[in-house]
This record gives sequence, structure tokens and C-alpha cells, in this order.
Amino acid sequence: MEKTHDICEDKIFAVMGYLWILCIIPLVFKKDNRFVLAHSKQGLVIFVGIVCIFVASILFDWILRPGLFIFGIASIWGIIESIKGKDLKIPFIHQIADKIVL
Repeated sequence: MEKTHDICEDKIFAVMGYLWILCIIPLVFKKDNRFVLAHSKQGLVIFVGIVCIFVASILFDWILRPGLFIFGIASIWGIIESIKGKDLKIPFIHQIADKIVL
């Protein structure tokens, strides 16, 4: 019973990693869990990318829609895979996320 609870909790924190600013919570509280940490780091990269797109859209209005679409799809993909309990390496994003040291 204890193991099942841990797996469900890990999935919840992994999903939280892809929900905008909420990615900070698993990075702080579950940094010893490899599964949660990998998803949360990717979520952090996506969040920073979205913030950069918002800032860039002030200067270049056309950047907003395609950029948000790409990062939105990456977030949804990450949420689905973390619910399944699978490790995911989102192209380009995981390469940046792997360089993050906590």
C-alpha cells in the first residue's frame, strides 16, 4: 500500500512540474526523486521559454502564437507521459534541462 501511495504522489508532483510556475514546488520538495526531478526540470525550461516568448512578443507580435503553441504541446505531452509514469526526454528541452544543477 505504501509503494502505491508513493507512485501516485510522484506522478502528481511530476505533473505539477509542467504547470507553469508550479514547477518550483517539485524542484524544492522532491529534488531527491529522479523521476519527479527530470520532469520538473523540463517544466522549468518550458516555463522560462514561455516567459521569454511573452517578453519577445512585446517587440515582435508574430512570435507569440507559434511559440506558445510549441511550448503548450510540450507541456501537454509531458503531463501525459508523467501520468503514465514514463520518463520523457522532450527534444531540445531535455538537453537544456539536463544542465540544470540543483
